[in-house]
Amino acid sequence: MARERTISTGRCYLCGGVFAKAAMTTHLKSCRKKAGGSESAPADRRKAFHLVVEGRYAPEYWMHLEVDTGAALETLDRFLRNIWLECCDHMSEFRIDGDRYSFAPFGLGSDTPDVRLRDVLAPGMKFEHAYDFGSTTYLRLKVVAEVESPVRQDEIGMLAQNEPPAIPCDECGKPATQVCRQCMYSGKGWLCEECAARHECDEWMLLPVVNSPRVGVCGYAG
Repeated sequence: MARERTISTGRCYLCGGVFAKAAMTTHLKSCRKKAGGSESAPADRRKAFHLVVEGRYAPEYWMHLEVDTGAALETLDRFLRNIWLECCDHMSEFRIDGDRYSFAPFGLGSDTPDVRLRDVLAPGMKFEHAYDFGSTTYLRLKVVAEVESPVRQDEIGMLAQNEPPAIPCDECGKPATQVCRQCMYSGKGWLCEECAARHECDEWMLLPVVNSPRVGVCGYAG
């Protein structure tokens, strides 16, 4: 996707503020303290990893997560599928410190369902996730820190996420709402509704523009 790069911004879900991607990690450290997070806390809190996730080849798509250290890798895989990736029940895998942990959709055939994050991750570690071994979407992940946060029902919480990138229509400059799967690989094919109706490629090649690094790939529609 050869588009002009702009400064990526995102919204903090703790305070509602909008910050540049480069500033979000620092902001969240202070914002978590104001919201009740702590580096050391009493027994009614849990240990969690602060993770930052971004598209390997589309870094304008990113998010910050707080994940229980006792959560299964499969739980994190399912979360990434649900929010950014799932389209046609493809296989996926994490690549961590030279090892691979693969998963099938719905847990069918997964070979690492019981591996816990605390057993394979530590602060400062970088690792990868790959979804669909045909039209692969690669994600880069980093463990920013291990933190303490209030115990809650969900094992994964969203701390921040990028605002949808402003993508203009290649034909008229209006906001693009559709992308052509065939044209996008030559850096074109981003279209508004009116221009999409006149596009020369078959209608089934069009997919909606969504806030995900998998936009325009395979059958992904968000």
